[in-house]
Amino acid sequence: MSAAAVPDGHGRRTFQRLEHWFDLPFGTELNPLRHLGSLGFLFFWLIAASGLYLYAVLDTSATGAYPSIDQLSRGQWYLGGVLRSLHRYACDGFVLVMIAHLLREWLFGRYGGFRRYSWLTGVPLLPLVFACAIGGFWLNWDELGQFSAQATAEWLDGLPVFASPLTRNFLSAATVSDRLFSLFVFIHLGLPLLLLFALWFHIQRISLAEVFPPRALAWGTGATLLVLSLLNPVLSHGPANLAVAPTTLSLDWIVLFVHPLMYLTSAEFVWLFVGATLLLLTVLPWLSRQRRAPVAVVEPDYCNGCRRCLADCPYGAITMTRHPKRLSAKRELAVVNADLCAACGICVGSCPSSTPFRSITELVTGIDLPQSPISDLRQQLHQGLATLQAPHKLVVFGCDHGADVRALRGDDVLALSQVCTGMLPPSFVEYALRDGASGVLVTGCRGGSCEFRLGQQWTAQRLSGQREPHLRPLAQPERLATFWADRGEEAQLAQALDRLRLGVTRLDAPLSLT
Repeated sequence: MSAAAVPDGHGRRTFQRLEHWFDLPFGTELNPLRHLGSLGFLFFWLIAASGLYLYAVLDTSATGAYPSIDQLSRGQWYLGGVLRSLHRYACDGFVLVMIAHLLREWLFGRYGGFRRYSWLTGVPLLPLVFACAIGGFWLNWDELGQFSAQATAEWLDGLPVFASPLTRNFLSAATVSDRLFSLFVFIHLGLPLLLLFALWFHIQRISLAEVFPPRALAWGTGATLLVLSLLNPVLSHGPANLAVAPTTLSLDWIVLFVHPLMYLTSAEFVWLFVGATLLLLTVLPWLSRQRRAPVAVVEPDYCNGCRRCLADCPYGAITMTRHPKRLSAKRELAVVNADLCAACGICVGSCPSSTPFRSITELVTGIDLPQSPISDLRQQLHQGLATLQAPHKLVVFGCDHGADVRALRGDDVLALSQVCTGMLPPSFVEYALRDGASGVLVTGCRGGSCEFRLGQQWTAQRLSGQREPHLRPLAQPERLATFWADRGEEAQLAQALDRLRLGVTRLDAPLSLT
């Protein structure tokens, strides 16, 4: 098994430490930094739900837009005003988690190889989200909406593609017609439909994608937005007046930062900045130096078509087809899509043929990684236990991307690392105990930190009997321990191993007669 260390950059370690700090009050299950994608979807649903009501009462005419929104906020603060504030704050939240999600994936190096599709389909979401959000300020048509619309027109005029300057549409009140407002409505209501399709496209190659965060986190996020809406409600500025340039504005810096940036520099500079950023994000997957590992290989003679690998694959890389050698029995065969396969080995851990108790010289399973075959794990386990001379032998099954288990090796410890902890068939725990181990420690990335999304989660469920293939009940369950730790938490992992060592020593101690 590969035990090579995965290099972590300073930025990745910094973000990981931030996640660990958030784990303290929230726990790994409810840590918002581990659910940035699903939080983005939650904010989108909140924006859509509140937007439906706001649109129902909005007068979309040039002269009626401002009074209808202002009346909603002041005359119906208990519902319309709260929903308007919730709409704005959910939009800000969407932008923030989108940028944080992008930053996290970049720092963790998750943009090349099999992740290229998700990365490239995510890049167009950036300008699309900002276009939808900025267009919402225009519909209100107060001083802030006037400022944003005029600034956007000036920015667009920086491109030599329009026959006449767009700023001419804002020379006087007479030029702001209902037809122009129809364009505003399309931008703010039509583009979100395109955004929804783009989001769906973005998660197509991810199995079991979260489009809603854990219930407690969702309720907590919604309650936070509601409290914020009550304590600091969003109100309109004065009505737009094209004869007067607004001087004092309460700017939404999260969404509208591009406007002051343009006035601080120039329209051409902002176009260059935006274009260069999107171009860099687009070519980033091809700049990656990540080497593509060999993908999983199916052995037809040992695949029984159980579909467990299909259910467990995090990236939808496995499909089922008719078994070419079992046509009469209507048996299925797993098929691996090489373009989607992450070479994580999670499918190996799910295969019932991966049990080490099979009485064959070389363990051949239904699906395996050619660079890290499961037979090597059985051989290393058997030979490694034979070389340990301590009275209490401990086995540690680790993960190449989690805490480094190599430092735990000693006279009484055999440490084996795999590509992902999800590659470990649970039967190997029982096999190790029967082969002479006094205790087994299974470790991997923290919950929500798995390099391959679901490896840690599936392993925990298999060991606890919640997912097939599950670990059979042990005669002495105290001999098995799990501890999930990220890279850099080797000291905590060593403490967990010490606790297991102490526990098995007590179990094996002779009973004293009194």
